[in-house]
Amino acid sequence: MKPVNSMNLSFAPETSEEKNKIQPGTLYLVATPIGNLSDISSRALKVLNEADIVAAEDTRVGAKLLAAFGIKRSMMPYREHNMRTAAEHIIEKLKEGLSCALITDAGMPGISDPGAELVAACVDAGICVSCIPGPNAALTALVLSGLDTSRFAFEGFLSDAGRTSKQKQRLSDIASDTRTLIFYEAPHRLLATLKLLREAFGNRKIAVCRELTKLNEEIRRGDIDGAISCFESVEPRGEFVLVVEGRQAGSEFWRSMTPREHAEYYMENLGLSKNEACKAAARDRGVAKSEIYREFIEKDE
Repeated sequence: MKPVNSMNLSFAPETSEEKNKIQPGTLYLVATPIGNLSDISSRALKVLNEADIVAAEDTRVGAKLLAAFGIKRSMMPYREHNMRTAAEHIIEKLKEGLSCALITDAGMPGISDPGAELVAACVDAGICVSCIPGPNAALTALVLSGLDTSRFAFEGFLSDAGRTSKQKQRLSDIASDTRTLIFYEAPHRLLATLKLLREAFGNRKIAVCRELTKLNEEIRRGDIDGAISCFESVEPRGEFVLVVEGRQAGSEFWRSMTPREHAEYYMENLGLSKNEACKAAARDRGVAKSEIYREFIEKDE
């Protein structure tokens, strides 16, 4: 059965007598271990061993993974710097009937890596995409955090926002979100990010998860102030996932403030412009931005 392109939908081909047979013209997203090699699935190994093409975010990392399981394959790079030309090449081969396995450095392709762009391109081209599920750092940290798992939002790397002002604006945009929030962070950025979270969210509960599934796995549960104090005295090492409590009903810091004081708080503590601060305060209060901005006009006259 060929992929059905109507309404941008595609369906996996019909199954055969061979269990988990690699199908032609299919992109396979293969989840790989985030630390413990034993977490890889037998299905993932089959796809990596039998797909016509193996594309990797970093071919050196991918080669080490395959070597650990005795798989000898040549790989092509698919990373941020070449993703457009690489995607065109992969799609061309998929249209010719070859199969492709995509892996990232660790975890699920498409999460905080350029794999998402390749999936979108394949969907647009009517190419079948299949996922080999497996390890994922964000969900692993979430279920270990002890925080609410019923509703959550993945925010990825805060440092991707670039300048501190953009990071502050991004945090301001989600400060009123009641869902549990999940961030990725590198060790050299951890302390600065924790301080930005404190400024934007107040002292919320947090789980700082380090080196998940590895020998040195560590979960520190507490509040943001405690996490800051800890990493001011302990040098952060390894890769981190931060799981932060969502805004709790009745915990709004601005309840005792006037609308103008609310906006000024954002201006003074997060460095937002007056326009941005009014927008943030309006979002917190559930009112129009003009209602907050009017406070400045009336009192400055």
